[in-house]
Amino acid sequence: MSPIFRRKATTPARAPQDRLVTLIRKPGCHLCDDAQLVIEKVCADLGVSWEQKDITQDKELHDKYWEQIPVVLVDGEQHTFWRVNEDRLRKALTE
Repeated sequence: MSPIFRRKATTPARAPQDRLVTLIRKPGCHLCDDAQLVIEKVCADLGVSWEQKDITQDKELHDKYWEQIPVVLVDGEQHTFWRVNEDRLRKALTE
């Protein structure tokens, strides 16, 4: 008897234009500035919306992420922190 393999249920791929990248940052953070440059480039290339949030203005974000700044979320889920890899972000937004 052979085993039965089931395909994992997946959600349909979303078009890049339907995605949202969030940069969680704080003022005076050079890594945050570097991350923003990568996000701006990738999002402009793909037509993806992006936003930034300041942890000094949001206690919940501060408590959750203060040791990981900058943090990048894709559609509300943590994608990376500290350094943003352009190719990895691009792949996450197109697959």
